[in-house]
Amino acid sequence: MSILKRHFLLPLSLFVVCCSHSLVAFSQDWDLKVAERINPQNPHSAVWRGATSSAYPLGVALPVSQFVYGIIAHDKNSRKKAYESLAGLVVSAAITETLKFSIDRQRPGEKHPDKIFPYKVETGRSFPSGHTTIAFATATSLALEYRKWYVVVPAYLWAGTVGYSRVYLGQHYPTDVIGGALVGTGGALLSHWLSRKLLR
Repeated sequence: MSILKRHFLLPLSLFVVCCSHSLVAFSQDWDLKVAERINPQNPHSAVWRGATSSAYPLGVALPVSQFVYGIIAHDKNSRKKAYESLAGLVVSAAITETLKFSIDRQRPGEKHPDKIFPYKVETGRSFPSGHTTIAFATATSLALEYRKWYVVVPAYLWAGTVGYSRVYLGQHYPTDVIGGALVGTGGALLSHWLSRKLLR
């Protein structure tokens, strides 16, 4: 495990942090313009609110359902998938929270109240989007574990919808969503790789 940390995890973490800082600094003007075009003055669409609200429940539902099925069906592979999905969520969420405190970016509605109109006041930092992180971690876990187009395509369409909803509802800039998608995908990939190495 020390070799893994030294040769993989530490460089990856440094790369993500450095790229995140650069992405936020470079894209500020473009970010705001795109957010303005997507976010209406009264963002109360039930569709986009529903997409946003689905991120955490569905993210948690995946490992729970895999584990319960594994217990009921005496299926060790399903339980293994549950651990892998849960680890992907935990790793992704931990990276997201670290980046939020490290970058400390204000939400667009706080910094530009005359241009961005959030559907409700949310506390916390803006980069990366936590909802998008969870959605893409879930979609990537599904894609890696089941590898069927009829699972992969809907999973990523849902994750993309969650990401778009965060900009539409005035809670995030587009780069917050891009950052969340990268972190969620990376966290799930790392979890998948580790499970292949450690849970043979």
